[in-house]
Order: sequence, then C-alpha cells, then structure tokens
Amino acid sequence: MPVVTTERHDDILVIISDNPPVNALRQAVREGLVAGIDEAMSDDSVQAVVIRCDGRTFFAGADITEFGKAMKGPSLLEAIDRMEASEKPVVAAIHGTALGGGCEVALACHYRVAVPSAKLGLPEVKLGLIPGAAGTQRLPRLAGAEAALPMVAIGNPISAQKAQSIGLVDKIVGEDSLAADAIAFAREQIGKPVPRASEGTANEDGVKNPAIFDEFRQKMARKIRGFDAPNAGIEAVKAAGELSYQEGVARERELFLKLMAGTQSAAMRHYFFAERAAGKIDGIDPATPLIPISKVGVIGAGTMGGGIAMNFLSAGVPVTIVEMKREALDRGTGVMRKNYENTARRGRMTMEQAQTAMSLLTPSLSYDDLADCDLVIEAVFEDMGVKKEVFGKLDSIVKKGAILASNTSYLDVNEIASATKRPEYVLGMHFFSPANIMKLLELVRGEKTADDVLLTVMKLSKKIGKIAAVSGVCPGFIGNRMLSPRQQQANAMIMEGANYWEVDDVLLEFGFPMGPFQMSDLAGIDIGWHRDPDKIETMRDALCAAGRWGQKVGKGFYDYDEARQRTPSDEVKALIAEWAAKEGKEQREISKDEIHERLLYPMVNEGAMILEEGMAQRASDIDVVWINGYGWPLYTGGPMFWADTIGLDAIVAGLEKHGLPVAEMLSKKAAAGETFNG
Repeated sequence: MPVVTTERHDDILVIISDNPPVNALRQAVREGLVAGIDEAMSDDSVQAVVIRCDGRTFFAGADITEFGKAMKGPSLLEAIDRMEASEKPVVAAIHGTALGGGCEVALACHYRVAVPSAKLGLPEVKLGLIPGAAGTQRLPRLAGAEAALPMVAIGNPISAQKAQSIGLVDKIVGEDSLAADAIAFAREQIGKPVPRASEGTANEDGVKNPAIFDEFRQKMARKIRGFDAPNAGIEAVKAAGELSYQEGVARERELFLKLMAGTQSAAMRHYFFAERAAGKIDGIDPATPLIPISKVGVIGAGTMGGGIAMNFLSAGVPVTIVEMKREALDRGTGVMRKNYENTARRGRMTMEQAQTAMSLLTPSLSYDDLADCDLVIEAVFEDMGVKKEVFGKLDSIVKKGAILASNTSYLDVNEIASATKRPEYVLGMHFFSPANIMKLLELVRGEKTADDVLLTVMKLSKKIGKIAAVSGVCPGFIGNRMLSPRQQQANAMIMEGANYWEVDDVLLEFGFPMGPFQMSDLAGIDIGWHRDPDKIETMRDALCAAGRWGQKVGKGFYDYDEARQRTPSDEVKALIAEWAAKEGKEQREISKDEIHERLLYPMVNEGAMILEEGMAQRASDIDVVWINGYGWPLYTGGPMFWADTIGLDAIVAGLEKHGLPVAEMLSKKAAAGETFNG
C-alpha cells in the first residue's frame, strides 16, 4: 500500500501521508507528495489542496537514516517547491508535531491550520545542522528574523498558539475536527491570490535593525558556546534579509553541507542514536512483562533523597519518604516544597501542579510505612555497613516481589544484595546530583538481578524523565570509574609543575563546564575529610586544615568573590609547592597538549577496559553516561566517539608517550584500524 494517498472532497484534493511512526519524510513520502501536487495541478476540477497526515503526528522530520547517503527521488526542497509554486491554494493541516522537514513542508504551503496541541519547530541544530530545505529562508520572510532566530539557532519547538502569534500558523482549529476544518478553510481561499512564504517581507526587521543578530548571540552565548550549527543558523537567517530568496537558499545549502561534512554533526547524530540504543538491554526480550510500579519508597530526605523523590512525584507516582529524625524529615520535605515553588515561579510548571506533586508525598519516620511499596530506593550514607543494614531491614518489611534499589555511586551492588533473601530484586539506581534536574541514571545490573526487574526500571526511567544506561558491577560503575584516572592525572600534574588553573582551563577549552579543581571546589573539598586539622597526610588534608573547603566558604583551590568568580590563590600555590617538595617531585613546564592528553586519553583507556570486562553493553552507552552526567561536550559525541574521531592509534601513542597503561582492547583495535563505534 502506498504511504501517500489522495482523496477527493468535491473541489478539494486531500493528500494524506501514512508513514508510521512519525511520518518521516523518506523517499516514498517525498515522491507521494510530488505525485499528489501533480495530480491537483493537472485536474481543473480541483480548486485547492490540503496536506495532512494519518497517525499520531504531522511530518515530524526527515528520515535521519538517509543522512549522508546519496539522495534518491526528489529532494525535500524540490518536493516542497512544487507545492509553493502551485496557483491553487495549498493548506497544511497540522497535528502532533511539525518538526524539521515537517515544518519546512508547512512553510512551503500557502496556509497552515493546526490543532491547539500541535507544536512546530526546526530542531536540526540539535543534530549539528541547520534546516536544509529553505526553512532558514522562508521562516524569516514569513515571521520575521527575530522570531526565526531562536527556532533556527536553538531549535526548541513552539506551541500552535505561539506559532499563530508570529504568523507561522493562520488558524487554530478543533482538536477533533482537523480534517474537516482544514477542508473548509481551504475552500475559503479559492480564488484568492496565494501567499508564498518565499515572497514574504517580514524579514525586513533584520534589515532595519541588524543589531538583533549580535544581541541574540550575546544572549545565547552560554547555550551555544562551542557549537558550530547555531552560528551557521544565525548566518542563514541573516542572509534571508541580505540576499534574494534564491541566493539565500544557496547560502543555506552551502552552510548545511559544510555542517553535514563536519565532525560536530557526525558526533551529534551519533549521540541521537546512542541515546536510543542505551534504552535497549542486551539479552532481555523487550516484550518481557513488567512489574507494576504504583508506589515508591525513598530512604533519606537529604539533598539526594529529596531530589530522587521529586522525580517520581512530578511523574504522578506517590512516594513515601523515610528519615530517622523529625527535624531531618521536616527540613527535607521543606526543601522539596521550596524547589517546587521556585520551579512554578520560573514558569516551568503551575503552582497547582507543584501542589499536586507534593500531595503525593507521605513523610514518615518508620520503615514499616514502606511495606506496600513496589520500589524502594535508599539514599543513605555511602558506607557498605550502613547500606547492608538498611537492605536487611527492607527485606524483612517490604512486600515480596518489590524491587529494592541502592543509589550507591561506587559500592558493590552484589554485596549489598547479599544482605537480602531476594538478590534477584536488587539493583543499583545511581542518580546524579541534583537528582531532580540531572538527566542521567546509571542502572547497575547485579549478578543476580532478574531480567524483569532491570527492564521495569529501564522503562520507569523514561517515565520520570531520565536517560538511563546499564552498567555492570565494578568500582565506580561507568562514570565515576572513568573519572578516577582523570583526577589521578590532574593531581599528579600539579605536583609536577602544572598550574591547577591551567589544568582546569584545558578542559574548559575542550568544552566541559568546569575543570577537576573547580569541580572539587563546587562539591566541597571537605566531603569525606576526617575532620582532624592536625592529621595532614595529603594535599587535600592541608587544604581542609587551612579552612579551604570550597565555594561554600569562599575559598578552596581558588579564592571566590561574592559573585563566586574564581581567582587562583597564592596560598594554594604555596601549599602545592610545599607538597611537591615533600614528595620530591621535580618541577617542569607542562604544555597544554600534555595536559589535554593526560586528562582525556586515560579516560578512553578506562572506557576500553569497561567494554573489555563487559561492564558496559556498548561504547555508545559510555558516551551517553558522560554527556548526560559529567558535562562531556555533546558536539564531540562522548569520549568513545571522540576517540574514534581522532584515531585510536593517536590515543595509544599518547598513552605510551606519557608512560601510561594501554588496555588490550584499545591496543588491538588501534592496530587493526578499528573504532569503538563500528
């Protein structure tokens, strides 16, 4: 059956796409659209055209699997130019999402009607690209450069109401009467001159006020730092005001092809598929029946426990949160309430939604109140003895068949599970702080964790807005295990003569939000410190004894002003020199290249060992962990894809040059000219 069909409604021809799941604009769809328009143009009895889609959405974008391959059939631009050239009115009937190429189809139609729940957008920038079918040229001419800039350069979709306010949507119609309302609207346009977006003049706002482009760059500087595509998008929108339509399309094409051939888009497309692959668990049938989760328990109402609870409350799942003391319980629930109220004030949810979420929370001082929970997550002190004691209690209280999870970031989940008589129902759920905001969730698969338990929690992670990746049981799992060699090298280099701020700056230049010593200051240098100022056995002890605990006290590795701006500290420089002398470390000049290699190459090597040991399912899962949990720059694709990009032989050579170990898998792949992501 063809994916695009037509049907007549008297003098209106309706072109209908049915290409599940999201009506992606693959070759057959483009050919069907061209055939439908040709049919309408060749039939004098057809007076107007409606383009709509069956299924859950309007065209939600191009077929990403065609990217980088030779184009077959008409290109999207050729297909939609045929629509716009029509002298008979063409109306887009939009429901669901009109994204990317779908939005470009809508822009090429003469009119657009949409249901209230529809969203429109040009998210190509999230794949390291810009629209490639005249979206950067039609949109500014239709809605103005100022309205087009965030859609093209940031890529977040907008509501139908917002689209109507900027002129992108002509009419909002009934949620359940789109097909009929679109036909009625099309019939009203018969006999009128057709408006073409390519001939619009709204882009003159950018001509009259060219400062809007620089102002936009400045406003979005933090968000677009390091990314090529947003700047290309700004240039393309600017070209819509400086060039003719045809010249603007040529400029868009030039910018698009340059991005398509670049490493950033390849990296971001890799991540697009990596995130989807991470949700698939090797060796488990995706049709395995899930364990119903209708109530969740959380042990610990501190920063982490409260944040974990908020994920479930926001998703409409009732939570019982347990603390040992009333004061800690009240403080924790008070912080949660305040967090919700702040979110509502910022407009990210309504006050009613915040109140609804909190109404699902049951604070308690008794483990007995967890008895009927389907999932219980502990977020207590990171100590094996404490964890095992908690799990022993839970095992005797919580109903049979319920899942018991530990939020441990480092400890052996198998040993924790041994404290119970149900090890098959135990796993790790490593949330990242702040748990109500950070996207990453490491799911730690114990030796005896049952398939349905792991699959249930993987599916649940999506419900609570997390991006999950599966790890085996090893110290630090995926993320913290790879962080460890980086920190070791950072510490070693400052003893050898590198300035600690230069170490941080190398990672900032690479694209991380902060370096290792900034991170220590933010987290608190005193975390886990023995609190004895007379017991100074390490550089860290010396910093803590000097009261340099980090940002919270205004001084750590750096000195901080009231705005928390950092300045290298003379006191810390002296302490480092003192400790280097004690350890007999010879001081030398260390180049940025060496810092770069010694920080990042050992991480790749550790990733190779993680894969070698089967602790990660696939290299791309490691990339997902580091991008979502540790600030690895998205435009490099993650540590393992980045290593593929620069060449595994270069990684091996760098490790050997600095006398660092090389994993067997890394060595073999480099010698064979292979990559981690085949």
